[in-house]
Amino acid sequence: MQQRDDVMTTAGVRMPRLIYGTAWKQARTAELVIKAVQAGFRGIDTACQPKHYHEAGVGDALAALREQGIQREELYVQTKFTPVAGQNPDTIPYDKEAPPAEQVEQSFAASQKNLRSDYVDALVLHTPLFPFSHLLSVWRAMEKIQKSGGARQLGISNCYDLAVLKRLYSEAGVKPAVVQNRFYDETGYDAELRRWCGEQGIVYQSFWSLTANPHLLGSGVLFTLARKYRKSEAQIFYAFLNAIGIVPLDGTTSAQHMAEDLEIFSFELAPDEVRSIEAML
Repeated sequence: MQQRDDVMTTAGVRMPRLIYGTAWKQARTAELVIKAVQAGFRGIDTACQPKHYHEAGVGDALAALREQGIQREELYVQTKFTPVAGQNPDTIPYDKEAPPAEQVEQSFAASQKNLRSDYVDALVLHTPLFPFSHLLSVWRAMEKIQKSGGARQLGISNCYDLAVLKRLYSEAGVKPAVVQNRFYDETGYDAELRRWCGEQGIVYQSFWSLTANPHLLGSGVLFTLARKYRKSEAQIFYAFLNAIGIVPLDGTTSAQHMAEDLEIFSFELAPDEVRSIEAML
């Protein structure tokens, strides 16, 4: 089934409620992105970080999909600027000696070339920088890209300190529309941060949603709901995340799981069922 459920961000961008994640796919990136879109995915997450992503593979997939009649405008594509600390020293896609603002410009130019697209639907800062003055300098460079039409909206990833996020939001000219974090017990599932994001209308995206939560997937609560709805525990958990306003990244390499995961839009958990899962977080 084609993904049909989406959310409108504060930047006026329609974002699918389930996004295909391309980390660690490397040489299989193009093949898997094509399969995901053919299965019905309409959102793709990547990064200009050769260490963990093959961004050009996403561009290859987009080109192949165009030939199949699926235009770039039909897809939500987001990429990231990854600071030097998150890069492999041998494959940094910009001048590591350049000022951070120039690194952002060079990285985005590389993304445009890799993706064969003048724009992205979201440009995400892969991780906060310290001191805050460095973070703000990078954000200003991202704002310049957004204002020039290169990115429809901006976001930040791996930001678990609410004070940092609040300060960025306060001082940013272009407010973050997206926060993408690992969803796991170690951070208390970002409960306070997610509440604050909800108040500002910021969309919270989760990654590692399944991998980091085997205890939840193996719980009696999810087992019972999986039997009731005749779905897998993974499908129940993705449906739960959507129900509480989270947009999960899905990195499966299985065509069967791609199709199954998109079936989360065919049913809806009852409010008390959502609460029973939320109580375990």
